[in-house]
Amino acid sequence: MDVRRVLSYVRRACEDYDMIKEGDRIAVGVSAGKDSLTLLCALAEMRRFYPKHYEVVAITIDMGFKDMDFSGVARLCEELDVPYHIVKTDIATVIFDIRKEKSPCALCAKMRRGALHNAARELGCEVVALGHHFDDVVDTFMLNLFYEGRIGCFQPVTDLSRVGVRVIRPMLYLPEKQVRTFAAKEQLPIVRSSCPADGNTQRTEMNKLINDLEKQSNGLRYRIFGALQRADVDGFAPLPPRPKVSRKKEE
Repeated sequence: MDVRRVLSYVRRACEDYDMIKEGDRIAVGVSAGKDSLTLLCALAEMRRFYPKHYEVVAITIDMGFKDMDFSGVARLCEELDVPYHIVKTDIATVIFDIRKEKSPCALCAKMRRGALHNAARELGCEVVALGHHFDDVVDTFMLNLFYEGRIGCFQPVTDLSRVGVRVIRPMLYLPEKQVRTFAAKEQLPIVRSSCPADGNTQRTEMNKLINDLEKQSNGLRYRIFGALQRADVDGFAPLPPRPKVSRKKEE
């Protein structure tokens, strides 16, 4: 898969949900996993032709885990002509050493989001872009249904007026399999997480469950995603297409 295929998904999501405004300064949250690096490449490339002008800034929240080397990400950002900022925090120490959380993921995510939003505002970015992809949408919806007994998901666009940022998720239409293919082909500088909870979460279990069900019922993920759009769960119904304006020739 080349970047053009990725861009076709990203651009369609941006247009369907009106994610990008003219003059936006977008902070991409870069964890250095395959998803966030793919998003970074896509938004950096899309600047060249998207009808609305925007800027891209990359931000990594360094949570304080050992053996996390982001030098490869820094080189990629230089190649993409994207400013790169690493924000050092003590999140890992707080969660695992001080609080000794048995279920750390929710608190970790909250602290990372807070640090990312603060960094974005300090850098003059009014938009934060996150690398949630198509599979993440379905997994999140099913997690909420199974474990919380509610119909809900994260939103394609979330206006956090209280903290002064708008959160967008431009990879909503991009399947994880295609993210993985792109990351491998482009040899993106993925940094493996050294978090002790990585890969041992309810989300991992749900992803595996849905993948197993998909083998028995091909297209299951697309049907669930389609249901989210048709029911307009948490803003998932795409905006109606703008009417075409016809220009009559002057006589």
